[in-house]
Amino acid sequence: MQKFRHALGALCLWAAFSSAVVYASVPTPVSTGTNVAKLSEQAAVHWVSVAQIESSLVERPPMAVGFDIDDTVLFSSPGFWRGKKTWSPDSDAYLHNPEFWEKMNNGWDEFSIPKEVARQLIAMHVKRGDTIFFITGRSQTKTETVSKTLQDDFHIPAANMNPVIFAGDQPGQNNKVQWLKDKKIRIYYGDSDGDITAARESEARPIRVLRAANSTYQPLPQAGAFGEEVIVDSDY
Repeated sequence: MQKFRHALGALCLWAAFSSAVVYASVPTPVSTGTNVAKLSEQAAVHWVSVAQIESSLVERPPMAVGFDIDDTVLFSSPGFWRGKKTWSPDSDAYLHNPEFWEKMNNGWDEFSIPKEVARQLIAMHVKRGDTIFFITGRSQTKTETVSKTLQDDFHIPAANMNPVIFAGDQPGQNNKVQWLKDKKIRIYYGDSDGDITAARESEARPIRVLRAANSTYQPLPQAGAFGEEVIVDSDY
């Protein structure tokens, strides 16, 4: 009887151990996962790095280059978020309110975060001796401190810097195109589709900067949709 009990106990122990091994070897999936076939179906995007952009300009003389501001060189969502809560919590009507733009263009960029990719790009263009323009869709105001904020944030020498151009934003019209032509911009960096199309219409080289996923400007654009170059890791 004693031997039978020992044998039964050993059998139970073996069964428990075996089931534990089987359970451990077949974990419960936590996501759908991916495979090579799925990865190959991703949209083709012309990714570039700042170093590759710099290399492409080695034989080029100094030129005029342009940057959009919001979501391109500055993560300025804090100011826009405050504007929305202050003037139109349930809509984007605040974007058409002159009071908001007076605040945004005269101090609220102190809460904006300079993007690391912008630091790298601007430093590269300054080193090349390029002239830098900031052309934004923001509404113009009588006074502005955005130019000084950008110059200070990115350590831009006076010889390379120009006052911010406030092109404004009108439905059905891309106001940046004429400014890009007038200033003879050769490269224009931006996060929005409008930035890319403006660059193309003005015969400038369009380069896309990724918009941060937590930007107040939604929905996110489809980077690379126009076949433009897209800077890798440029969302911050």
